[in-house]
Amino acid sequence: MLLSAGRPSWEIRMLYDGECSLCMKEVNFLRARDAGRNKIDFVDIASPGYDPAANAGIGYATAMEKIHAIGADGRVITGVEVFRRLYEAVGLGWVYAVTKNDAVGRAADKLYDFWARYRTQITGREALGVILQRRAAEAAGRGDAGSLCGGEGDGAAACEVPQAEAARRS
Repeated sequence: MLLSAGRPSWEIRMLYDGECSLCMKEVNFLRARDAGRNKIDFVDIASPGYDPAANAGIGYATAMEKIHAIGADGRVITGVEVFRRLYEAVGLGWVYAVTKNDAVGRAADKLYDFWARYRTQITGREALGVILQRRAAEAAGRGDAGSLCGGEGDGAAACEVPQAEAARRS
């Protein structure tokens, strides 16, 4: 939604994975905190109607690699800064305020990057690479590519979980 001057009425647009149960918990929490004030514009990248052109050109694969947001000024934001800005928008800026410290922010981003890389597996879904391959196959009109794990070939490597994660999941 745009204001009459062409500037959006929201402060930040959150791009989220609507197929991720943990992501949806965060979205639902933030929606409740936003309480209809429209400070946050929530956009589901997994929705069939998702349009990269309307979202700073951020395609599905890019958005799945790590969290993205778009500021009202059009600036693309990624990583922990997204959470900081979202929480500031709903009056809970203190939660992520410590990440404004450069050292803490860098450490938080490194931890988040690891989480983002393996979040689909950690939350019980297939590896991110497999999800992206399936989505590309569906977009190319090949229909449901089925499970790409378990076989030989390009998809099999994407199904591997790091040793520490494999041990933790056992």
